[in-house]
Amino acid sequence: MITSQTTRAFVLSGCLLVSAGYLAQATNYEQVPIRAPLAELPMQLAPWQGARAEDLDKDVLAVLGVDDYINRVYRAQAGAPLGLYIGYYKSQREGESMHSPLNCLPGAGWIPMSSGRLAIPVQLSASGSAVGSSPQTPPSTIEVNRYVVQKGGETMLVLYWYQSHGRVIASEYWGKIYMVLDAIRTNRTDAALVRVIVPVTNTGGGSSEQQAERVASDFVRTIFPLLGQHLPA
Repeated sequence: MITSQTTRAFVLSGCLLVSAGYLAQATNYEQVPIRAPLAELPMQLAPWQGARAEDLDKDVLAVLGVDDYINRVYRAQAGAPLGLYIGYYKSQREGESMHSPLNCLPGAGWIPMSSGRLAIPVQLSASGSAVGSSPQTPPSTIEVNRYVVQKGGETMLVLYWYQSHGRVIASEYWGKIYMVLDAIRTNRTDAALVRVIVPVTNTGGGSSEQQAERVASDFVRTIFPLLGQHLPA
């Protein structure tokens, strides 16, 4: 009986110590590694030349709750404009969490036409810097969300993903799961949403959705090696 009571006491004490340790860690300020501001992401991404798009409205920013963001338009010679949005969150503990395009775009009047996933081969670099400026790791493949929306006479192809701590996550659910696991293990909940939008036009009576996908994929391959400088691993 004494042995049984002692064992239960040890187990209970252990649980209390673990809980106390987790609560203490969870209430500490999150120590996010230093990163380069998103505004320093290059405007020139051959063959695309970037330009600053209209700043988001203050009310929109208040809803999004981002700590840093860029909203740009990139265009190649004789090419259609391509939209890039990156929203970065230092912490998602205080009710601030990333807003999924699955909710935001329909809320802005865009009608979903199709959704799925797309695998894109990308070149990684050992330090998250631009390809060619440091030793490279082998090519990898990332999976992103592929979303086609329509509004009025316009059709857009949207690629987006969540990025945190070296991970690229397409799933909304896994993004939340990793956030909880990272909060427990590393006391960090920082993450970013990366979104690329390309217009789908009709040429020769047929849809150019495949062409839009090629353009968007090429752009993702170009910009992805640079993101490691701006999104902490």
